[in-house]
Amino acid sequence: MSGLLALLDDVAAIAKVAAASIDDVAGMAAKAGSKAAGVVIDDAAVTPKYVHGFEAKRELPIIWKIAKGSLFNKLVILLPAALLLNSFAPWLVTPLLMIGGAYLCFEGAEKVFHKLFPHGDEHVEADLDVQDPAHLEESRVAGAIKTDFILSAEIMTIALAAIPEGSIWMEAITLAVVGVGITIAVYGAVAMIVKMDDIGLHMAAESRTALGRGLGAGLVKGMPKLMAFLSTVGTLAMLWVGGQIITHGLDVLGYPAIYNWIKLMAKAAAYAVPEALAGFTGWLVTAGIDGVIGLVLGMILIPVATRVIGPMIAKLTGKAAH
Repeated sequence: MSGLLALLDDVAAIAKVAAASIDDVAGMAAKAGSKAAGVVIDDAAVTPKYVHGFEAKRELPIIWKIAKGSLFNKLVILLPAALLLNSFAPWLVTPLLMIGGAYLCFEGAEKVFHKLFPHGDEHVEADLDVQDPAHLEESRVAGAIKTDFILSAEIMTIALAAIPEGSIWMEAITLAVVGVGITIAVYGAVAMIVKMDDIGLHMAAESRTALGRGLGAGLVKGMPKLMAFLSTVGTLAMLWVGGQIITHGLDVLGYPAIYNWIKLMAKAAAYAVPEALAGFTGWLVTAGIDGVIGLVLGMILIPVATRVIGPMIAKLTGKAAH
């Protein structure tokens, strides 16, 4: 009996350790996922365009294909690569993170530039051209998974940088939780967004009450505005997160002047408002300055990417630069 009680006591102790580990993983995953919020918002805002032009019955299957490709990107390719990098070349994490941040700045600035100076794009026009539906679906899914790979690489790198140093297994499990959780959140949200107008049409046509029909009509009319809002939020988030990654990376690499100046400005702004608003004001100033830095850097990178890097990649791969 004493042996059985000792065994039960050991089992209880192991259960407590396991529960604590689960709490640690959940806490680290939440923290790491929040650091990648800007990329996640951009991913959710960008993905719905890939189902544009298809029959309603094909929308969810296409999103499911992209989601499976995203999971493969994160768990099979990027997670092992991130862990190997962190174990054998941790000094590369910050520069790679900054490259991802610069890409975010470029993407966000390019969207701002297109908004301010609208112009045609032969690659976009070719992408929107009507093709054989099956071939078009395959090419759209492949394009979405390629884009997702870039965004997923940024998400996993940002998440890895946010995870406290520990055992490789804890880091692996935390990264896996972040990858799966973000994929479910992004593509679940995308599925809801792309089907919301269909739900609205059904409610407007089939609802037995005036309230239901009105709500359905409101959903149909409101979806374009929601998409525009998501696009704006995604652009601002890219510039903010991209700028923040660059300034923090410079601080880590031994160039803290800009990072320290931003902290000083945020602290001064926080002292200038009531205590209840101090935290939000400090964050707003930090995010605003990081966003401006991201926009300026992105505008500088536009000609570099389109006139130098793009043609070089096209020459090396033999494919047109997108």
